[in-house]
Amino acid sequence: MIPSDLHDFPPALTAVAATPRAHEGDEGIDYEPFEGFLSPEDTTAWLRAWTGDEALDGDAFRVIGQNGAGGYVAFWRVRPDRHVTDQPVVFCGSEGEMCVLAQDLSGFLWLLADGYGPIDVAYPGQREPLPEPGLLAVAERYADAGSRRPAPEILAAAAAEFPDFEETIEALCP
Repeated sequence: MIPSDLHDFPPALTAVAATPRAHEGDEGIDYEPFEGFLSPEDTTAWLRAWTGDEALDGDAFRVIGQNGAGGYVAFWRVRPDRHVTDQPVVFCGSEGEMCVLAQDLSGFLWLLADGYGPIDVAYPGQREPLPEPGLLAVAERYADAGSRRPAPEILAAAAAEFPDFEETIEALCP
């Protein structure tokens, strides 16, 4: 049986989707939040297409958004018996980019507040992230107490905890 939290979209992400951004276009975050999880069927279809392995299912992921090129942002369910919001947030880009964005939802909220999207993590230095006041308010309201850190610290902690993410996903490809 799938735990109910895997079907209940976190209110913090609903707030992210509803929050207008101060910076648009090339200056803004290239992240399009969903208003609910991608369906399990669509997640499985995506993972199979992305890896080329028709035997996989998408149970290890709960997709929460995408970038403009169609790469997906998802919770990666690698912590058994932990709530979906306590799972790492990862990015699998349309051009094969793979990275861990944050150790959990709180870290992801602070990344967004600091103006970082998935491409900014996959290709650092291409754009100067600009803080987003509306997303800062979302992070202040929904992130765990004491979780606020600058984006570089969030990224370093996520990379240190999950150094094998890319290799794990590549191992799924036949």
